[in-house]
Amino acid sequence: MHFWEEPIISGEKGSGTVFFSGCSLGCVYCQNFEISHKNEGKLITPERLADIFRELEEKGAHNINLVNPTHYVLAIKEALNIYRPNIPIVYNSSGYESEETLNIAKEFTDIYLLDFKYISPDRSQKYSGAYDYPEFAKNTIIKCVEHQPESIVENGIMKKGVIVRHLILPQATREAALVFDWVKNNASNCFFSLMSQYVPFGKAGEYNEINRKITKREYEKVLNYIMDSSFENIFIQELSSGDEKYIPDFDLTGI
Repeated sequence: MHFWEEPIISGEKGSGTVFFSGCSLGCVYCQNFEISHKNEGKLITPERLADIFRELEEKGAHNINLVNPTHYVLAIKEALNIYRPNIPIVYNSSGYESEETLNIAKEFTDIYLLDFKYISPDRSQKYSGAYDYPEFAKNTIIKCVEHQPESIVENGIMKKGVIVRHLILPQATREAALVFDWVKNNASNCFFSLMSQYVPFGKAGEYNEINRKITKREYEKVLNYIMDSSFENIFIQELSSGDEKYIPDFDLTGI
């Protein structure tokens, strides 16, 4: 049960979060490094995954939150054919998606929770090993908004819609502003979530410029830029979110 997502995702009871091992990106600073890069986890069947969905629902989860589901869409679809919870399904993705994968995911997805990490191909290549990420992320956001064009929030909890996240990186305030501008101009009916939780993990220590948390000045520069816009549906993480205590322990709990 995850209590540190956006308020309309976690609510008071928590988001029923399932983390999947491996990743289509190679972000050097990934806070989920153990499972995304090292592929730590436990092999389970679609039947067991369906049971996990049911167990999270029975605990009172507001939704089933599929974290990094891209390369598991067929197995997830199979599990949901076995048991489909009566709560929304969240597709929590890096944004590095093919149209083919998204067409499968739309069959079971109610909420898209998407990263838009970079608008610069050079930065994307350097830190995530994917020069083409920005174009894929743009196409992903546009396609997901087509799949869920309307945001539905009931009693403070999202039932359908799209949230686009951006994590501020050190020395990347202009990047953050450009990402926000693109979302504002191309996906104005979604929610935008500005994240300040960056903590140097994984291989970040090999890159001096990102081997630190963001500064108050960097945070306020991006925050002020966004707040000066006319965009309404915005979530803002407090600067204090950049703390290791908010990162889950990947100890196979619940599997």
